[in-house]
Amino acid sequence: MTLAADRQIRSTDSIFRPALLLMSGRIMAFAATSFIPVILAGIFDRAEFGTYKQLFLIYTTVFLIAQIGMSSSLYFFLPRFASEAGRFVANSALCLAASGLACLGFLALGGPWLARWFSNPGLEPYMIWIGLFLSLMMVSSLLEIVMVSRGRYLWASVSYALSDLTRAAALIIPALIVARLDAVLKAAVGVAALRAGAMMWYLRREFGGGLRPDAGLLKRQLLYALPFGMAVVVEIAQSNLHQYAVSHRFDPATFAVYAVGCVQIPFVDFVANPTSDVMMVKMQERLAEGRQEAVLRIWHETTRKLALLFFPLAGFLAAAAKEMIVFAFPKYAASAPVFAVWSAGVMLAVFQIDGVLRVYAETRFLLAMNLMRLAIIASLVGWFLSEFYLLGAVLVTMLAALAGKAAALIRIKKLLCADFAGVLPWRNLAAVWCAAIAAATIAMAAKPHLPLATGRNLPTFTALAATAGIYGAAYAAMLWHFGLLRKEEKLAVTGWFRQAVGAAARAFS
Repeated sequence: MTLAADRQIRSTDSIFRPALLLMSGRIMAFAATSFIPVILAGIFDRAEFGTYKQLFLIYTTVFLIAQIGMSSSLYFFLPRFASEAGRFVANSALCLAASGLACLGFLALGGPWLARWFSNPGLEPYMIWIGLFLSLMMVSSLLEIVMVSRGRYLWASVSYALSDLTRAAALIIPALIVARLDAVLKAAVGVAALRAGAMMWYLRREFGGGLRPDAGLLKRQLLYALPFGMAVVVEIAQSNLHQYAVSHRFDPATFAVYAVGCVQIPFVDFVANPTSDVMMVKMQERLAEGRQEAVLRIWHETTRKLALLFFPLAGFLAAAAKEMIVFAFPKYAASAPVFAVWSAGVMLAVFQIDGVLRVYAETRFLLAMNLMRLAIIASLVGWFLSEFYLLGAVLVTMLAALAGKAAALIRIKKLLCADFAGVLPWRNLAAVWCAAIAAATIAMAAKPHLPLATGRNLPTFTALAATAGIYGAAYAAMLWHFGLLRKEEKLAVTGWFRQAVGAAARAFS
């Protein structure tokens, strides 16, 4: 193969150009969304903040389960059957609307039972509002999925940004003005209603008269979606079981400490989710062209580039766990050990195994894998909590996640017709992991000397910024020195750096 042909294939198969468009929209809203738990934790007391976290734990669990795979199924059907896209979308929209109404009824009627199970009577008055928010967000979950599946990456990026910014405003502004949880939830319902209206306008514009249900196609969708939906049910059960176990076993204030320690890093989802979505679309296109070898190349490139981001992020979060928690959540210093262990899970986001399995319609394997993870957590979480207190819930969840990734890689090796040595870019991953660990070691070794260098105790933010600077410089130096970046990546980084320096010079001139 000639060099020009290889470059053309790389350009066609590249998932990071469209994924960067999607990431840019999410990163624009990163600052706002990352401050939601920080601001609410400062406004509400521990018990009320724990109630807020429990409400959104219920919301997240039900939201992902009740979709029964109908929204995500569009990643499979729309790239392959473009002429029937409007009917697939209409089927999904009707199923999600019906499921959302059923969830609203369940939460409204089941509020007293849920309040008793969580040992928190304060949950019950808010169940109707979280149910309304859930039902509206359920039906509008199609919006960006349809945009990505149709190649409207810029539109999806703008939609992500606007949705996240308005959601952040709806959760933060009422809390700042009236400091009441019910006002926060009512504002969130209003924003969800606007999003649902915007989705209906877009679907009509995109598909016109083609947006109509089709019973024959619905059967095909359900055959794909229901096994995947069952896999998602088990996935959500196992991924959230540790929080339910802690919530049931301890009071809301203790759960708040644990929930802060398990705080999600929005940047991870902002990068991983769009990358996986585009990866699936590109893989489907290559399979439709009969280019099996290109699918393996896409998988390697996705994994390698995610490792360049997520391995060092996990290392930095672990190295600066105490400073980050104390800076963002001053009342929750006890959450730092939980956060340090929880941060290690960021490394697992490098391996987007679910996307590959979904491309090959391996939904039954996904279900079996998630059942295995659920069994591990359900059987061991009690013992881990007894032995390691709050850290035990994190440790057993990490153990189950590792087991699931290992099982999936064995299956992916067969699907991609690769041997063990070829299923992953092992050498690149090992080198990046070593660079991240070395940078974390340097940063942690330097931390005790920072006050000595300045002659005084540093404020938390200053210590955090200094640790980030040391870590970033060490990691970047190792990437550059040991050749872990390709030539075009070095050129891109150099270009970004020059633009940043130029912008800074103009700003201070």
